[in-house]
Parts: sequence; C-alpha cells; structure tokens
Amino acid sequence: MAEKTFYEKIMEKMLKRAFFYPSCEIYGGFSGFYDYGSTGTRIKRKWEDFWRRFFLGLEESFYEIQPAEVMPEPVFEASGHLKEFVDPLVQCSKCGYYERADTIMEEQLHETFEGITPKELDRLIKEHGIKCPKCGGKLKEVTVLNLMFNFDVGIFHSVTKGYLRPETAQGSYVCFKREYKANREKLPLGLAVVGKAFRNEISPRQGLFRMREFTQAELQIFFDPDKINEHPMFPEVKDRVLRVVPASEREKGEQMLSCEQLVQKGYPEFAVYYMARVQEFYERLGVPLDRFRFYEKNEEERAFYNKLHFDVEIFLESFGKYTEVAGFHYRGDHDLKGHQKVSGEDMSVLKEGKRFIPHVLELSFGVDRNFFTLMDLGYREEGKRQWFSLPAFVAPWTAGVYPLVKKDGLDKKAREVQRMLAEEGVDCFYDEKGSIGKRYARADEIGVAYGITIDYQTLEDDTVTVRERDSTQQERVSISELAEKLRTF
Repeated sequence: MAEKTFYEKIMEKMLKRAFFYPSCEIYGGFSGFYDYGSTGTRIKRKWEDFWRRFFLGLEESFYEIQPAEVMPEPVFEASGHLKEFVDPLVQCSKCGYYERADTIMEEQLHETFEGITPKELDRLIKEHGIKCPKCGGKLKEVTVLNLMFNFDVGIFHSVTKGYLRPETAQGSYVCFKREYKANREKLPLGLAVVGKAFRNEISPRQGLFRMREFTQAELQIFFDPDKINEHPMFPEVKDRVLRVVPASEREKGEQMLSCEQLVQKGYPEFAVYYMARVQEFYERLGVPLDRFRFYEKNEEERAFYNKLHFDVEIFLESFGKYTEVAGFHYRGDHDLKGHQKVSGEDMSVLKEGKRFIPHVLELSFGVDRNFFTLMDLGYREEGKRQWFSLPAFVAPWTAGVYPLVKKDGLDKKAREVQRMLAEEGVDCFYDEKGSIGKRYARADEIGVAYGITIDYQTLEDDTVTVRERDSTQQERVSISELAEKLRTF
C-alpha cells in the first residue's frame, strides 16, 4: 500500500476528530459544501475572534457590522458582478465533462493562465491541442459562467430578483453612508464583516480551499485619497521587514524589504502600514516568516479597478506550493462610485473643506483557508504520536482536566478544578475515560494546549501536574495559581 501523502494524513485526522466533513454526508455529500464539526467549530470561532481583536483594535474608528447575505440585483449591477463575475467554462464534446478552461490549461501545460480572456483561452486550447483530461475527447468552445446564486424574492407582482452575496465586501459599501454619519463622520473608517459568501464554483476542489459556501473576514478601510501617502502610526512599523514579491521585480523572487524601503520604491505609506499589520497578524499565529509572502499582481493579472493588489500567500506542505489565504487590495473609489451611479445616492463626503468620494483599502481573508492553514502548519508526527501544534488561543480547548483514577476523591477534586477554571474564564473540559496516556493522546490529536492531572499529591498540597502538549514537559502548579499560569505559559 502506498504511503499516505501529507494532505491525506491531515484530512484523515480532521475527518476522524470532527474538525469538518462533507455536508449531508449520509446522502453522499454535496459538492462544494462542508460542515464544521464540534472540534472545528471551536477552532474556527477562536480564529475569527482573534481576527476581530487584532484588526478592529488597530483604530478607534474600525467597527464590525452584519449586512444581509441576500441582496437585490442593482447592488451587483453597481459592483460589476453581473457582468464581470464569471469563470471560463469548457466542456468535453464526447463525455460531457466540464471544467474551468484556465485550470485545464494549467494542469496540462504547467503554466499560469490567470487573467486570460475566454477568447484567448479558446485559441490556446486549439493551438496546443488540449484534450479532455477524462476521456481525451475534443473540447467545445470556451464559454463563461456567472458564479452568483440567484433566485426570486417575494410573490406574484412583488417579485424581485435576489442574489446570495459572492463576497462580504458589498455589504460594507452599501452601509457606508449610514455608518459614516453614525460614527461622527470620521475617516479613516473601517467596516469589518465576518460571515458567509456564496459562489457557484465550476469545480470545487482541495477541500476548504475552493467551496461554494465559505466564510470571509473582510475589513474595508475608507479614507481620504489625498492621504494615501501618509499614516500617523507609520513610524511604528517603518523598520519592520516584510517578505514581498514586487510585480516589477518578480524574477528576483521574495525580497526582504523594510516598510521604509517599500515606500521609497513608490508604494503608498498608508497601504504599507497595513501590510505590516497583516504580516504581524500571521506572525502572532505562529506562521514562520520563511513560509509567508506578499505576492504582487501586475496590471494584467489584477482587477482593472485595483490600484494595488497583493495576494497574501503561505507555503503549504499539503499542496507543495505557496497558496493564497488572504488578499490586500487598494480599490480606489470604484465601489462607492458604482453604487452612487446605480442607486442615485450621493456617496461623497465633505471633509476639511473639500468634497470627495472616499477610496477603499481592502483586507480580505478566507476564514476556511486560514483554518486549513493552521492545520497544515501545525500537524506533527513523532513515531506513532500524531498531533496538531496550535497556538493556545486558537486551540479548541486551552486545557483538559483529568483525575489520575476515578476513585479516592480524585474525580471529585478534578471536577472542582475544572469548574474553578471555567469561572476564571479558562476554557477546559473534564475527561476520566481511559488511561491518562490515552487521554493525553486524544487531546493532543485535536490540539488541546495543556493537560492538567489531579493525582494523590493534589489531595495533600493542592498542586496539580500541568503537561504542555508539544514538549510533553510537566510542571507542578498550585491550584490557586493555575488559571493565571495557563494564561501566561
């Protein structure tokens, strides 16, 4: 039997331990949809909470909102999604198999075809004699498919066409006017959304990386375009070194450039400041810097309205390559101007004696992709021992509390300790089933940071054994100091 790949190993572990699994699995699954299980839900929510604490904490004028997931057609006329939110589709004339045209090209020619028009893709398929990867049949002409889910809202004469939002960003744009006025007309104004988005992907693949229903965490920062080259807190980050692949110097690969050097190269100070914060966010999550980079898209690859576009990429062993987990985009005034044109609402603001439409800097994170990234980076195996090394603040539980045996009052004492920790705000669980070694192993497998064992010495001196997951080292700690110790480990 062939040895399992790294990807297969972690997928098997996550499916077994209720991280996530195919939606409606008892009916054979539902392509492009996944359910988060009892373990995965806790990790996902902790990641989202950390994202909120970090990014909403950057400025006093950054807020989270919860826009509707269903929006009417004019919203997507204004945003350009009705016309532009399409993927190139090609179908086999023999077996009927269909796939993204650029994906088939990339898989067979081992090149990147992102941003190539359907007409050009069609020409290249004929030129290179590309055939159906399933049966070798001739491919039909390349067409396009709009990726939005749409349906009728209402009944009879009041029917309106509605769409499931393909991104959370549009909610921030349509809410901007009210939020700007409600928050004392401050700029920059940050509006964050953590929620679901929906795309009718042609061929969902790679588990959580290309789904039809997924979660985004996005921050739209509205600001005065005349201040794009300044940020009051830039001195705090000017010497920080970022790992960047500039579009104009791609042949050099990753470069280690300070924020100040990036500004000297012509990148706007306002944007570079937030790039530094994005990298800091990932460093706090334990992402090694040598596996992280900002990959800049050139003018042909990025959306026409983006004045600046970096993919935030992390090298994942599962795929053997750098993979996009977030996006960093300077969108200009494209979005607010589009909604002003279609809605008829004036989206401009009056600040410092001038009227203008704010520009937008977008920080966009795929929550599901980041969830998987934690698992890819965190998977460890040592002999027969397998576990996920997760930062304690995103582990499903901070600690497990275990009586050495279920008798002599140790179980009662262990439950007292578990309740005490819960009251102190430490998320922990109680487990008395199996040997202490098996309990440690079960907890390690899902990434629980610490194991707390109540033994006979505990009954004598009110101390417990605290075991750290990665090193397996143990330390005696007084129960009275336990909660604070777990917060500072």
